[in-house]
Amino acid sequence: MKRNHNEDTFTIMEGENLFIVCDGMGGHASGEVASQMAVETMRTFFQDTRDDPELTWPYKMDRSRRYEENRLITAIKLANLRIHEAQKKDAKYRGMGTTITALYFVAEGVYIAHVGDSRIYRLRDKSFELLTEDHSLLNDYIKMKKLTPEEIESFPHKNVIVRALGMKESVKVDVAFEPLRNGDLYLLCSDGLSGEVTDENMQRILLSKGSDLSAACQALIEEANRNGGHDNITVLLAKVP
Repeated sequence: MKRNHNEDTFTIMEGENLFIVCDGMGGHASGEVASQMAVETMRTFFQDTRDDPELTWPYKMDRSRRYEENRLITAIKLANLRIHEAQKKDAKYRGMGTTITALYFVAEGVYIAHVGDSRIYRLRDKSFELLTEDHSLLNDYIKMKKLTPEEIESFPHKNVIVRALGMKESVKVDVAFEPLRNGDLYLLCSDGLSGEVTDENMQRILLSKGSDLSAACQALIEEANRNGGHDNITVLLAKVP
């Protein structure tokens, strides 16, 4: 409701069971470029490694992790490097970056990866749970100082991100693995949703829409806009059949 351009980018690679939401930052055009670059880099890497399993990777494989986890982390690290390199080559892109959340479904479960403050939630039966931890200044203060709800509400630097793609030449990617249950519903979103709609209201909307994922996405976006719509709003839903 407030912005005249969209810095969010999302994609669904159905053949890979890969879902991605990115929220760009860095001013007009640059944030949009960063989020698109992240998505396109990941799509290309997953496509290339599917077509050529013997392809040489840009980073060494971590033998303590499974192939699929390595594949996901490497794609995100490569996206980070591409954005960082673009900043160095062109002054107009200096300071751009993007958050990223990604779900990668495999036979045994789902890998959850993220950098920044875009989020992934899971609705299991009637239990709604946040599965990621914001890489934000506000969250750092909450962990260190145990801020009161009033202090959290009035915190002056809510939008400050302490980790994002493009900030440095290398990036730490948070990854978790979750086993699946029939009926699990996963929600990926930019902070245009989570900053405007409480977790309780997200849960209420999802439960009210049943299995109509398209209607649920639309209802969540409409609720965020009713509450002010101060930022771009992107929502992806993935349900385990």
